[in-house]
Amino acid sequence: MNNRHEHRLKNKKSLFKKWMGKFHLWLGLSTGLIVFIVSITGALYVFKEDIQYALRKDFIYHSEQNIAGKSTLPLRVLEQKINEQNPEKYPLHWVEIPIDKSKSYKFYYYERNPDAWNYFDEYQIYKTVYINPFTGKILSVQDEKNGFFNIVKFIHWSFLLNSDWGKYVVGIPVIIFVFMLISGIILWWPRNKAARKQRFWFQWKNIKNWKRKNYDLHSILGFYASFIALIVAMTGLFYSFFFIQAFFYFIFSGGNTVYPDFSHIKTKDPIEMKSAQTLDKIALQVEKHYPNYSAYTIDLGHPHLDDHEHENFTVYVRGLEDKYYIYSEMIFDENSGKLLLNRPYEKRNFGEKYVAANYDIHVGAILGTFGKILAFISSLICASLPITGFLVWWGRKKKVKPM
Repeated sequence: MNNRHEHRLKNKKSLFKKWMGKFHLWLGLSTGLIVFIVSITGALYVFKEDIQYALRKDFIYHSEQNIAGKSTLPLRVLEQKINEQNPEKYPLHWVEIPIDKSKSYKFYYYERNPDAWNYFDEYQIYKTVYINPFTGKILSVQDEKNGFFNIVKFIHWSFLLNSDWGKYVVGIPVIIFVFMLISGIILWWPRNKAARKQRFWFQWKNIKNWKRKNYDLHSILGFYASFIALIVAMTGLFYSFFFIQAFFYFIFSGGNTVYPDFSHIKTKDPIEMKSAQTLDKIALQVEKHYPNYSAYTIDLGHPHLDDHEHENFTVYVRGLEDKYYIYSEMIFDENSGKLLLNRPYEKRNFGEKYVAANYDIHVGAILGTFGKILAFISSLICASLPITGFLVWWGRKKKVKPM
């Protein structure tokens, strides 16, 4: 009786793995090309900040001497100087101001047409202007829209389709890929101790058959990469589907279903109080409250193509130069420059902190260079899986049956 029961159990397990294998195969064949493209572009983008810093170092720092005894020019004056030196069809959108005054200010042209169907028509302009804040001299103008990393980013994000719906074209196959990773782990799981020895590392000493080597590359590398790949995939889905973001926030905030809302804090002072110095008043208050932070962004207040109603004037202050997860939030009266709310990073609930950290987790930056290397290697392995998986299927399909 026991033998019969064990035999039935083995048959059930065998049948389960058989159907799991078919599930894994057909999902893989249907989404393989998309997974390859998303994985390769993800790997290329991981070290974007590091590479861009090395390439732009000469104008990230302005090399102005004796800055301790000098004052930076007012923001509206800098804006005017940019318009004189580099006239564009569209107005400047925002400025990123470093706390470290040995660095250049970065002014951005950014216009998005939400009705366009592709990336190149959607983003009318996206440029960064590096300027010496003490002299108003432009050091460099970088065309981000047509830059290598931004194109890689939007292939990764939306296949260069409109980002509002293109993200689903990428997101749905990534959901399928998550199920494939899970099914791959199930298929990899060894039946016994003898099989286990062959599953954890390559046993190629006496193996000459390319099919066996290819199978090992697919299963062994896939197993080791799958756990990191699951994290990368889920944090990527965070940007495609709001319900994923809401789920993560719910889990990490301890069950909160409503994100903190400060739309009731509005500009109340009359428009007559607004002046050319209002933005400079705001900047001084930001730097007084956060002298040890990295940088902050200020909207320049011009109308834009994709404008929507702004409930208040919010400034985001970034804590670290190469990471995004630490940031604080300040709300000002946009007419008088009066501080209405200061909400430091420490006052956020854990759900908010997770939402802020999601990008750094996605690219591995949360663990520094080591984390980026892990994300890079994992992405390359994920890019190889559709290729080695296809070759496994092709090899079996072409297998000649004995006469």
